[in-house]
Amino acid sequence: MKNLIILYYIFYSFTSLGQKVRVITEKEGISFRGLSVVTDKVIWVSGNNGTVGKTIDGGATWEWIKVEGYESKDFRDIEAFDEHTAIIMAVGKPGLILKTGNKGINWKPVYTNDTPGMFLDAMEFWNSESGIVLGDPVNGRFFIARTFDGGNNWRPLTSDKLPKADSGEACFAASGTNIRALTRSEACFITGGSVSRFFYKGDPIDLPMISGKETQGANSIAVWFKNRKLPMIAVVGGDFKDPASNEKNCAVSLDGGKSWLLPRVSPNGYRSCVEFITENRLITCGLNGVDISTDKGLNWKSISGEGFHVCRKAKRGKSVFLAWNGKIGKLVEQ
Repeated sequence: MKNLIILYYIFYSFTSLGQKVRVITEKEGISFRGLSVVTDKVIWVSGNNGTVGKTIDGGATWEWIKVEGYESKDFRDIEAFDEHTAIIMAVGKPGLILKTGNKGINWKPVYTNDTPGMFLDAMEFWNSESGIVLGDPVNGRFFIARTFDGGNNWRPLTSDKLPKADSGEACFAASGTNIRALTRSEACFITGGSVSRFFYKGDPIDLPMISGKETQGANSIAVWFKNRKLPMIAVVGGDFKDPASNEKNCAVSLDGGKSWLLPRVSPNGYRSCVEFITENRLITCGLNGVDISTDKGLNWKSISGEGFHVCRKAKRGKSVFLAWNGKIGKLVEQ
């Protein structure tokens, strides 16, 4: 048994250190938080100053777009479907969602909301037609809207169907990943601040993560439900004011969110995004680096001290890209 444990840790270290993050392009002055990797070749990013970027050759060359009329907006999330079609979400007031169908040349407002306190946090799409957007609490309830026509029209849920928020509870628009598809038809989301909780259908479940301050809590959730009766879930976060701390910055569920485990070895600091690469392998990133897990999120190993806001795997492919302040990276072999 002792020999098996030693072999496990040798294998874990080897596989983790077999990859690194390589910066493939830079765009000075832009903070990227939105990232959508459609295929190994087609990738879209979004950020502040009304900026959207796109590549159709796997990152070798990039086209940079200033969304006309929205140059001051911070687009914190983007969902792309191909090289022609994408949807971007702006934070701040008004709540704003735009869509392009012609490669980003023109953008059409498909949803606006001037309600006081409106702040959109993240979007998720099950397919090219069905999607959901999540916002911070308004009048004590989290804002949620749905689309069933590819984002052309959005329908907010009525107040009685919106989840209630605790005082001081909110979401983080850190990487566009605090709401995810939990099954092929339903979504879940996570919160932070005064409390850190997992929301899906019935009563929310407390997460065993740091909380109590407005800078603390869960920032990102990743789900793997392919070929599983109950989905696997990983949640990351921490305290973005203390980026080096790994105190209760990650939690894992192997039974669809019914119960939660803390990792044996946590990610190396505050983390703003987490993503499944395969059923067993995950990547997470934050202000002070990038970590990999090869055992469903139970142990993490640092592979880079380079900071990133967001990491996403190709929807139809194997490539993993990352983005943050002025740079875009790619997970590559050593």
